[in-house]
Amino acid sequence: MKVGDKVWISPDLTLLKRWISGTVIQVENNPFVGTVISAETEDLNVFFGREEMFKLTKEDICLP
Repeated sequence: MKVGDKVWISPDLTLLKRWISGTVIQVENNPFVGTVISAETEDLNVFFGREEMFKLTKEDICLP
């Protein structure tokens, strides 16, 4: 993942019932936990966590 990528953010981070979309704003290589991603949602909330808490979006996928 790189800055600017569109991602889905895990409910484990957001405490919501479903994955939400966001944009990667920072990628950090943390020596203790590995790659840490920070992503911002449309409503300007920022979530960060291990890389496995995020999924790259695909433009052709449409979620209900």
